[in-house]
Amino acid sequence: MPPTARRSPGPARPPARRHLWSRGHRREDGQSLVEFSLILMPLFLLILGIVQFGFIFNTYITMSNATREAAREGSIYIYNWTATKSLNDLYRNNSIEATLLASMNGLSTAAPQFTTGSTWTSATSGTTVTYTNGDLSVVYTLPATVGDTDARTGWQITVRATYHQDLVILLISALLPRDANGRLGLGSEVTMVIN
Repeated sequence: MPPTARRSPGPARPPARRHLWSRGHRREDGQSLVEFSLILMPLFLLILGIVQFGFIFNTYITMSNATREAAREGSIYIYNWTATKSLNDLYRNNSIEATLLASMNGLSTAAPQFTTGSTWTSATSGTTVTYTNGDLSVVYTLPATVGDTDARTGWQITVRATYHQDLVILLISALLPRDANGRLGLGSEVTMVIN
């Protein structure tokens, strides 16, 4: 070949490829795995905390609505004039209990979450009469401006209910107040005037 003649370069050759699983790439994969495992646990606890507080909020809203419905039922109870005042209180209280239990929707209406029985205990203090049945209490209060009648017209009726919510996340249960059985007591109270 003459010295001035040049060779044509021909087709361009692709640059040499590095193997995808080289040592440097494997180290990066290992680092990503370690970082993911360090982030996974706090993220998992955060998600479980959100779920637990969702259960608590659902229970709180459900119990508030159920207590309101029960108090409303007690305020519109139609007095039976053929029965005594104490027997009418028993009928009204049983009506309140039935309405409360029916309004609890998906919540457990049995022990240990919510306990009621067939008997009511009563306590009187001045112009206040309190009936208690497990986790449910009904309080009748006579305001100073209202005259006493057998039908309790004008009296204030207060319905209190306490639901014992299970806490399934140990970390969260350590941060919240619990009863003797390790459950969170969610109480609701509504006061209305008897018509």
